[in-house]
Amino acid sequence: MPRSRRSERRPYGAPYVPLDVERATGGRRAETGPDGEWVVQRVRGSDREYRCPGCDQVVAPGTPHVVAWRTDSWRGDGLDERRHWHPACWDARTRRGPTRR
Repeated sequence: MPRSRRSERRPYGAPYVPLDVERATGGRRAETGPDGEWVVQRVRGSDREYRCPGCDQVVAPGTPHVVAWRTDSWRGDGLDERRHWHPACWDARTRRGPTRR
């Protein structure tokens, strides 16, 4: 027997609100480039500092940055190999040469 009261979640006749995919996936997206397949996530910041592989400079704590890891690794160690990049360095990674350490 059907319920006698209407749902309170979305009022009858209210417009449909589309799903925010960016929010639902945590901001993760897949990117394919000449350097392979990557999972990319933009984060607001963190409590610790990281070294950007693009410019070999420090990503300061609390600085918004990009976290990326490969998905086409034959070893399957993508999450263990994730790196924290400055957004500009990530966008320019195919135009720059590797940094020296």
